[in-house]
Amino acid sequence: MSSTKYILGLFDDPDVMMHGIDKLQKNSISIYDVYTPMPIHGIDAKLGVRESRLGYAAFMFGCLGGTVIFSIIYYFLVHDWPMNIGGKPYFAIPDFVPATFEWTVLFTAFGMSFTFFYATHLFPGRAPRVMDLRATDDRFVIAIDAKTNVPHEDITNILKEAGAVEVKHNTRKYVSYE
Repeated sequence: MSSTKYILGLFDDPDVMMHGIDKLQKNSISIYDVYTPMPIHGIDAKLGVRESRLGYAAFMFGCLGGTVIFSIIYYFLVHDWPMNIGGKPYFAIPDFVPATFEWTVLFTAFGMSFTFFYATHLFPGRAPRVMDLRATDDRFVIAIDAKTNVPHEDITNILKEAGAVEVKHNTRKYVSYE
């Protein structure tokens, strides 16, 4: 049995890489992931990547922030230390709006940062997981799981026909920057 874990097709042009994805999918070869140095329009739909659920998390963090500050202000100004300022009622909602808005934005920003780091495993101080270091610079990489796709020679030939500049057989999952 081969020790190859991933077959990497390196491309120097995004259009050629998109053609390579089409060719691989036409031959029923499952693609593990695609690494690019820049965003490419339409690649998510082509690979069948689902839409992100981070928007739902943002909404929940915003609701949490708004609820927390509204509750704090209500408790302090109505129950803990009610003050009669200019004859206004204790529970004057328009007075709460600026602080509630600011805390909603604050909780959403911090919550989304932590959620993004958690979801992508990009915690500060952790080395990024990259299949090929050139994918962060000038190459477009298609990674194919070698364990599920058995004929390695066929995959190599398809990638070369599709315009791959280089085809590599990785024995490790990720490379490090060290």
